[in-house]
Amino acid sequence: MKIEQWNLKLLLLALTVVLRPGFASPLHPNNARDAVSPTCKRTKVAVLLRNTILPTREQSSIGCAILTLPGLTDAVNSYSDYSSIETFDENGAVNYTDLLDTYDNAYSSLEQDAGYILSENLQDRSYRAGLSLSGWKPGKNMQAQATEWWQFDWEYGQSPEESSEEFAIVNYNTTFYQYSDANNYVFDSRGFNAFIKGEASTFLKPSDPRLLLNTIVTKIFHNNTGVTIHYKDGCIEADYAICTFSLGVLQNDIVQFSPELPMWKQEGIETFSMATYTKIFLQFPPDKVFWNTSTQFFLYADPIERGYYPVFQSLDGPGFLPGSGILFVTVVSDQSYAAENQDDATTKAQVLAVLRDMYGAKNVPEPTAFMYPRWSTTPWAFGSYSNWPPGTSLEMHQNLRANVGRLWFAGEHTHAEYYGFLHGAWFEGQKVGGTIAGCVKGNKTVCVEEMDYPVLHGDTPEGQYDAANGWFVTSFQTVGFDD
Repeated sequence: MKIEQWNLKLLLLALTVVLRPGFASPLHPNNARDAVSPTCKRTKVAVLLRNTILPTREQSSIGCAILTLPGLTDAVNSYSDYSSIETFDENGAVNYTDLLDTYDNAYSSLEQDAGYILSENLQDRSYRAGLSLSGWKPGKNMQAQATEWWQFDWEYGQSPEESSEEFAIVNYNTTFYQYSDANNYVFDSRGFNAFIKGEASTFLKPSDPRLLLNTIVTKIFHNNTGVTIHYKDGCIEADYAICTFSLGVLQNDIVQFSPELPMWKQEGIETFSMATYTKIFLQFPPDKVFWNTSTQFFLYADPIERGYYPVFQSLDGPGFLPGSGILFVTVVSDQSYAAENQDDATTKAQVLAVLRDMYGAKNVPEPTAFMYPRWSTTPWAFGSYSNWPPGTSLEMHQNLRANVGRLWFAGEHTHAEYYGFLHGAWFEGQKVGGTIAGCVKGNKTVCVEEMDYPVLHGDTPEGQYDAANGWFVTSFQTVGFDD
């Protein structure tokens, strides 16, 4: 399921703090608790969502499915039919859909191989290596490269070289085989955040004084007795905090932690990847629409650059927004970074050049509207969703996930199976929220700290760095340095 469908790969940025009555002392780097800060707010439960502080209910609907959330049950959507596709290269329309079947055959082999790696505790490899071993080698065939992008990058936001074979398959199977392979594109004019507003409306009143908008966290003091969160105009004291800042925010040191997070935690944060997924929207005059509006997807194979404005989607068609003249194209990773760091005019010119290669220069007019987000440069996001690098263990991911004393972590990036998906963030929030509720209530059966792994060893013991394994000299050289 691609990012635009029901299981939206969603970036969540939030911080939840839970307070018990009577906790009054501010936390400082020296862990002093002998002074009371009159400026810190005290509340039982609070959430910092993006630039918003939002209190939450004490009890959550743990068994509630994502699609039953207020605001999602009536979200405007339509089925995405991936068989509704036309293919192009720089010379215009050309049919290479047979490559989709060739890729699928290789995928079937790779999928079985990934299961073998997991069940036999074998060394993980890159998804690229898995594809190659399964017989898929696109080489310089740009139509095959476009096919691969359609099948892989479009889902994970990064290339096969940057992705784990084992955990990419885990991620796909646990979502699509466990739930459904049906994909629905949500194009509700209220925005996808309607479900957040819907859920909040069940316990927040209009203009609720507990809701603090445009409140940016700057510093978090934490120790084994509590947490204090500082923002521009004040602070909040808590017995526990749940930090669900995006992985991108954590990696960019936007918030200062005091004391610094332990090295095992920092390694977990820095080891995983933050993908960027950029949709670029164009609107054309309805009477000058030049594409087949009965087709949903248009795949383009650039002759030089893999992933260069490769997949266009039409919203001017049955079940979507007929007569709208809206078309959009998706880029990820390096192409996202390029588009997001240049002006709109440059990006628009590049997209139009591709469309004119596809449909002919005379057939593609200037758009009447043009826009796209810049997720990789947005301070509360710094990307779109997380990805699992090759050769990275479940234990390393657990270090990304684990709590540090009273400071807990949740979000799509902390779910080992559903990373990158909305339901991953939902289930992790439920899990950590339930644990913290147990801690607040003194239930030691529920209030159990997460596992962490301060030391993670490689696969090769020191004694095997020898000539028998092609290791002839020590790597601990000092040539060029003074004794």
